[in-house]
This record gives sequence, structure tokens and C-alpha cells, in this order.
Amino acid sequence: MRSSNQDPSTRQPDTADFNSGRHRGQFLLAGKTALVTGVSRRRGIGFAVATKFLELGASVFIHHYRPHDLDQPWGGDDIADVLTGLEAARVGDATIGDLSGDLSDAAEVPRLMAAAAALTGELDILVCNHAKSGDDGSILDMTAGRLDAMWDTNARSTVLLTRHFAQLHVQSSPDATPRKPGERIPNTGPHDVPVGRVFWMTSGQIHGPMPGEVAYATSKAALAGITPTVASELLNLGIVLNTINPGPVNTGYLDADVTDKAPDEFRQLEEWTATTAFGRFGRPSDPASLIGWLATDAGAWVVGQVITSDGGFSLG
Repeated sequence: MRSSNQDPSTRQPDTADFNSGRHRGQFLLAGKTALVTGVSRRRGIGFAVATKFLELGASVFIHHYRPHDLDQPWGGDDIADVLTGLEAARVGDATIGDLSGDLSDAAEVPRLMAAAAALTGELDILVCNHAKSGDDGSILDMTAGRLDAMWDTNARSTVLLTRHFAQLHVQSSPDATPRKPGERIPNTGPHDVPVGRVFWMTSGQIHGPMPGEVAYATSKAALAGITPTVASELLNLGIVLNTINPGPVNTGYLDADVTDKAPDEFRQLEEWTATTAFGRFGRPSDPASLIGWLATDAGAWVVGQVITSDGGFSLG
């Protein structure tokens, strides 16, 4: 076995470091503050992402909108229980904050961003995990109202949240100058490390059809489609954007007793899943681990990508 003469002080974090949240005795995101939207349920991806950030030492501000979950077959958690669950993952001097808001209302975006930034005085990471689901349909069912509802919640609010996040960093720059709409964003680099991270969430519409979910697929396809454009602009400010497609993650909607899928369709899905490489649906911790790693210094070189993390489902 070949030995290494690498100075241990320059060693990059390994898997054990990341899983424990530590690197050479330090938490990998200590001193950072993250806003994670759509954290209303302990089985959700947002809760798993917020938990991962807390384990890595970050302070976390969560957004939730429980009325949406209560309208779903799988229901919603008491927010006090959500916060208690997150508190169990908190380390060091990190803090936790929360705010409820319906992000289909554009006026809620600046209110949420201001509250999140006030938690520690800084905001380093934005994860737009929130999404509207339900009340969708086939192309024959499409109405302006259905399309607008999905667009407003899933796509428009994500873009506006990102705009406000970027503006926080522009305002903190000593070189910030007034711009006219449409003017190119000047490059403020080079940057040794990113000054901010943004994560969008898309869906499987990039790999195949989603029958009966035309409005949802439309809103998510928009985010995947503009990822390179927005990532390029944000990079001039030192902000890294990536979009994550987590594949089929069971956050409760794939439980047999609450799924909104027809019995025959659900049975066929279960039988097919059993033949896949891992023999299971995704778990919320799967995309959360990816996002957590991308938010650390080790993930800084991944920029402007639409990343599918689905255990090979899209290859089936």
C-alpha cells in the first residue's frame, strides 16, 4: 500500500467527517446561517435538510405553511413538534428560528427574508424546498387558475426568494452601484470561497412524463430550465446555485394507507421498486446529505447544475 506524505492540516473532509458534521474538531458549517423553506413535517425533505445543517453547526431559520399539509392525505405535524425535533440536532451556539407564510403571496417573500436574516444578522444559505401539490390534472383539466397556483408557489416565489437573497449580498458589497433593469451584473470576484449558496428543488419531469401533474411539472420545469441563466448571474456575486431533483422520496405520500395513487398503480410501483438496485424509495436523508455536502467548502466547485439524486430510478 502506497503511503501518503500529505500534511494532515490540509486534508479535505472525508465521509466520516461529514457524517459526524465535524472536520478536525470543527463543525463544517459553524458560523453559517441557512433559510430552509417548506419545513412543516418531520418526514419531509425540508426537515431533513434543516436537520443536516444543524448537525453541521449552522443556525437554521425554517419557513412553514401547515395549512397546505393539512389539505393533503398525509396531513401535517404540529410545528412545535417540528421545532423540538430540530432542537435535538442543534450543536454548538447555533440558533433556530421559524415563520409561517403562504409563499403564493409575493408580499410574504420580503417578510420571510427579513426575518431569516435577523436570526443572526447574516444569511449564507437558501434552500427553496417549499412546493404546492394537489389540485392538478391532465392537459384536458388545465385552467388558468391551476397553472397560476403552481407557478406562483413553486416557481415565482423561488425566483423572488433568490432575488432577495442575492440583494442581501449586493447591499453588503462596498462596490455595489445602482443598476438599470436588464444590465449585466458586474463580477465582484475572484472569491476564495462562495459568499452564498442557493438550492432549488425540481422534479422528475426532466427524465420522463408525469401524467396528471401538468401544472406541477410546468412549474418545476421552469426552475430546471433557468438554472444555468440564474446561476451564471449569481456567480458574478460569488453565490453558487444548484438545483436538486431528489427523485421519488417517500415523505409519507408513498405509504400504502395515505397515498393518492390508485391501488393498482401503487401495487405496480411497489413491485417495480423492489427490482431496483436499492429496492426502496428515496429517504429524505438522501437529498439532505447531498445538499449538506454541497453547502460545505468541499462542494464549492459544483455550480449551475441540475443534479438528479434518485438512486438510479431515472435509469429504470
